[in-house]
Amino acid sequence: MALREELLKAIWHAFTALDVDKCGKVSKSQLKVLSHSLCTVLQVPHNPVALENHFKDDDEGPVSNQGYMPYLNRFILDKVQPNSFDKCDFNRMCWTLSVKKNLNCNTLLISDDDAFKVWCIFNFLSEDVYPLIIVPEEIEYFLRKLTEAMGINWQQEQFEDYRSHLGDKWSGLSVWEFIKMVGSGLYSKAMNRQTLSMAINEVYCELILDVMKQGYMWKKGHKRKNWNERWFLLKPDLISYYVGEDLMEKKGEISLNSKCYVESLPDKDGKKCLLLIKCSERSFEISASDKKKKQEWIQAIQTAVNLLKDERLPPHMEGRQKRRELRQKQQAEQEEITRRMKELQLANEDKQQELEKMRKELEEAAEQASLEEQKRLQTQMQLQDRFRQELEREKKYQRAYGRASGSKVF
Repeated sequence: MALREELLKAIWHAFTALDVDKCGKVSKSQLKVLSHSLCTVLQVPHNPVALENHFKDDDEGPVSNQGYMPYLNRFILDKVQPNSFDKCDFNRMCWTLSVKKNLNCNTLLISDDDAFKVWCIFNFLSEDVYPLIIVPEEIEYFLRKLTEAMGINWQQEQFEDYRSHLGDKWSGLSVWEFIKMVGSGLYSKAMNRQTLSMAINEVYCELILDVMKQGYMWKKGHKRKNWNERWFLLKPDLISYYVGEDLMEKKGEISLNSKCYVESLPDKDGKKCLLLIKCSERSFEISASDKKKKQEWIQAIQTAVNLLKDERLPPHMEGRQKRRELRQKQQAEQEEITRRMKELQLANEDKQQELEKMRKELEEAAEQASLEEQKRLQTQMQLQDRFRQELEREKKYQRAYGRASGSKVF
């Protein structure tokens, strides 16, 4: 997801929450506060003069989203530098502005922190169309990951039942509907809140924090050569290690690039399940808890290096992109089918009209022929009547003439 689109989604939630009257507009005073807050969390210089000039007009009323966008783009989003701000702080700020008006976490089985993480996941998976919704395919993708993280089997029939109950809403869910669905426990029955919370965090780490793998391993020191247990966190271009999984104390990091590689090492120094991460400047010896974990880490690190070599997106981003492309392809195919069906329907309607015209012409011709036949028969009957009348007159005349001739002879 491009950084601008990613930021806009969170800002849209904040703007919508400030739209108290649901008229698509927000007061200028509120937008000034929002703009200042955005500049602060995004590490962008705040320009109050430009803000005043942008809103300086004769209209003292609220500003629409379209009216705010030129300022937002020019004076804030255009100046944002990647990796120059804390995305979590930015999301938290937008979440705080929007959650109070739209959600009551007391009625849910998840905490406010879990709801925030689901909100971030929604922004990642939702379509780039406003108002934001998450489509059925992405809901299923998320729920599959969530149930997998909880260690339970995916129930397709249950999901299909849920789809059927949604009815007209199944074109997609809003963020608040999505959070309520997760928080209702519909797909985490028989699981306690802690299990659900841990599952949400696992999915959040993968989709939002780009964490490809995390867990405890032992690391060999560079100076003292002693071994210390650390919590390792693998991202596409970085391996960070901490004192504990709470990530409160960071001890160091290993920057990855296309020239790095990872390999298995034989057991030594009383340590087993060893692996070596070789980078351009330094090498790191790591000990996993068992052979399975060792192989998983080697495969995960090699995957990250391969992504850097091939200049590819992380798996979850690449997967989302492919799903979107597939939906766009299917939509295009459906639109093409609809277009062709419409053409066929129009052609059929034209044909029907043509056939109807021919039918009417045939009916008219038949009616005309019937009328002409009736006229012919009528004329024939008239002629026959006239002929009979002429014969009758002729016979009368002959009879009368015959009688007259007979009387003259005698």
